Amino acid sequence: MQICLLIAISFASCGAKDTQQRKTEDKTDLSSAKETSMIIPPYLKKGDRVRVVSPAGIVDEEKTNEGIELWKSQGYEVIVGKHVFDRNNRFAGTDAERLADLQEALDDPECKAIVCSRGGYGTVRIIDDLDFEAFKKNPKWIIGFSDITVLHSELEKMGYMSIHGPMVASSIVDEKPGKSFKYLMDIIKGDTPKYSFDAGEFNRKGTAKGEMVGGNLSIIYSLIGDTSLYDTDGKILFIEDLGEEMYHLDRMMYSLKKSGKLKNLAGLLVGEFIEMKDSGNMKQSVEEIISNAVKDYDYPVYFNFPAGHDDNNYPLILGQEYELKSKGDGVRLEILKD
Repeated sequence: MQICLLIAISFASCGAKDTQQRKTEDKTDLSSAKETSMIIPPYLKKGDRVRVVSPAGIVDEEKTNEGIELWKSQGYEVIVGKHVFDRNNRFAGTDAERLADLQEALDDPECKAIVCSRGGYGTVRIIDDLDFEAFKKNPKWIIGFSDITVLHSELEKMGYMSIHGPMVASSIVDEKPGKSFKYLMDIIKGDTPKYSFDAGEFNRKGTAKGEMVGGNLSIIYSLIGDTSLYDTDGKILFIEDLGEEMYHLDRMMYSLKKSGKLKNLAGLLVGEFIEMKDSGNMKQSVEEIISNAVKDYDYPVYFNFPAGHDDNNYPLILGQEYELKSKGDGVRLEILKD
């Protein structure tokens, strides 16, 4: 379908009940959220500048262009980095080229949001060479998931909120704007959905209140011992992953446990773990492996949150205070108010 037809499609279809019967019931005005020491970048309005960058892997040019046009259709000025579509082996350009695009976006005082084109691998190769001084004077939302967890982790350590959510190349699902993109548009304007999702049989019930941190489990695991990885005490940890071996999932969870990152959580929120493999004969499910790793702790654990590498990738504000609790047969996640 042509890009022009995609832009014309209404978001009405995004509100339809999805096949997994997950829903968003209402919204919270973020101005009423509980005060936090984390810095909130300014919310966006029509006409604001958004920059697209590729800090990691090579991109699908067609999907990325469709996503860029979709962002433009929302009334934003979209500036595409010079090297977004470059190729250097598995990367979207050399380290120097990807760094230059991201640095230019961070330094732009008129830019209100930086949206990554996709993840893959490569952000860790440039993170230590970034200069955040101009960013601190003019904070902006940084949006992405997967490998972009490296950036989210750095921002958490610096005290800035960011958004784990759909990137440019994953904004369109089945030739129309995805539901997750609609929620993202709400969040960057200052409204956030209250998510309700299915409860799983492995859930450990209770109410968790705390700052949301996390992202891709493989990236979090890779940062253990690195100065970029944040303190998890008293926080709700969100994890998701794609295509990992079950035995490696077990290894990652026990590495987090041995490092103390699982001990004092307020709660654990488990997103999508898709296309997992078991050639190592673990003969356990994702839920069983994760539950076993946290069996020594008494905080709430929730499975089935629709976020990660699947079409449903509900955005989360990392660094924001959330309340996560059981409600009947399901689970509810919302901004924690004063």
